[in-house]
Amino acid sequence: MDDAVFVGGGGEDYGVKQGLLLKYANRHGLVAGATGTGKSVTLQILAEGFSAQGVPVFLSDVKGDLSGLCEAGSESFKLHEAFASRAAKIGFDDFAYGAFPVTFWDLFGEQGHPIRTTVAEMGPLLLARLLELSDAQEGVLNIAFRVADEQGLPLLDLSDLRALLVWVGQNGEALSLEYGNVAASSVGAIQRALLVLENQGGENLFGEPALELSDIMRTDPDGRGRISILASDKLMRSPRLYATFLLWLLSELFEELPEVGDPDKPKLVFFFDEAHLLFDDAPKALVDKVEQVARLIRSKGVGVYFITQNPADVPEDILGQLGNRIQHALRAFTAKDRQELKQAAETYRDNPRFSIEDAIREVGTGEAVTSMLEAKGAPGMAERTLVRPPSSRLGPADPDARKATIDTSPVAGKYETKVDRESAREMLAARAEAAAKAAAEAEAADAAAEAAPQLNDFSQGEFTQGRRYSPTEPARKTTSRSRKSEPEGFGGQLGEAMTKAVLSELKGTTGKRIVRGILGGLFKAR
Repeated sequence: MDDAVFVGGGGEDYGVKQGLLLKYANRHGLVAGATGTGKSVTLQILAEGFSAQGVPVFLSDVKGDLSGLCEAGSESFKLHEAFASRAAKIGFDDFAYGAFPVTFWDLFGEQGHPIRTTVAEMGPLLLARLLELSDAQEGVLNIAFRVADEQGLPLLDLSDLRALLVWVGQNGEALSLEYGNVAASSVGAIQRALLVLENQGGENLFGEPALELSDIMRTDPDGRGRISILASDKLMRSPRLYATFLLWLLSELFEELPEVGDPDKPKLVFFFDEAHLLFDDAPKALVDKVEQVARLIRSKGVGVYFITQNPADVPEDILGQLGNRIQHALRAFTAKDRQELKQAAETYRDNPRFSIEDAIREVGTGEAVTSMLEAKGAPGMAERTLVRPPSSRLGPADPDARKATIDTSPVAGKYETKVDRESAREMLAARAEAAAKAAAEAEAADAAAEAAPQLNDFSQGEFTQGRRYSPTEPARKTTSRSRKSEPEGFGGQLGEAMTKAVLSELKGTTGKRIVRGILGGLFKAR
């Protein structure tokens, strides 16, 4: 099937081949089924098929058993005979073992290349979701991001955000006049949430060098698409961090990639495993954003495939956009289970040969009910399908093979060393230091001016009997003659001299303190 990804055999005898047409692969898809029904193997064979067709793939390895894609399967494997028999049964004549080009990624940098973004790229909406903030706290976070934009403060890692929040808290009253209420309690709550995130390993997510999208959209010289595998077994201990990171990556693809319309094959296929984590307790604003991305990212040439246990885990508006379906068995032990199974069956195009509801309940491990988009994007008739065997190793890769794959990958050495360039934390610290220095210099100048002798206008301009008048000397008695000899209007001149003296004092240090006292009483907040 040159124009499709071969999935398996369909029909009553599994002789009808089921393939996912490449030209409709960007119409998204769903892989669902209960635990142990074969979802991981289906994900593995889809990744193999897209890679063989030259389509790059990004997927998360939740259980650690998809790393085997970097190694070829072996005839010594215990399931070899079963694989060979299944391949013959469904007409998979080209079945052969082989390895695929893989790039390993790991948020913690232990099982793959470190993968990072910056706080600014994550944005306040996703960060608020990650930190589980209230509406009021999210509002304060939005103000902090707005201030960072206006002040030219790069937010790269969590230390930058913490420093900015300290500044916002210190200037909350002034910011409230322009942006709205900035409560110190909200700032404190965000800081505590950041501390929890750090304890969960979230500090590894933020920083530079940040991921370049081109590095997960590579093809090998032989034309095969590279499969980027995110090691998620440890990351899943923080499910909110896992879901938010994948949603950020999906959003970045949506925002950065150019429009390509309907290409002959996707530019990238993105698998979102454990998709229910994305929607559990998600606010409506976030669900709306996911719906928007799913609806519009198709025109960017990206196909998104959600992997989950039950189709009911995905909101209806998003589920309706998933044209390619692979439904493994669903168990119906309760009334709610039976209702959900019935709803899942109703989303398929009927097949008169069998009951879809019964088929979803009865299919065994490695089997599924499938429906792929056909000509003009119409849903295909539901078929019972025996999923083809994988060509790569089933299960985790050998540790030596993983290490060799990491050491020889095209991005080896590019992301391993974290870079800490000047950003918001350093810039705010420099501003604080400059302000402290300026304040110290002003205090020193005030102290020097206060220590200098203060002479009033009389001592500077009037002399008595050839000697400079000193205000510490006792006043000399004035004769009536001397008073008579004084010019008329002396009282007016004295008042003018007193006024000059007061103005002189106000211009000096003491005067400044008087003014500060008056204004301080009126504007304490300033």
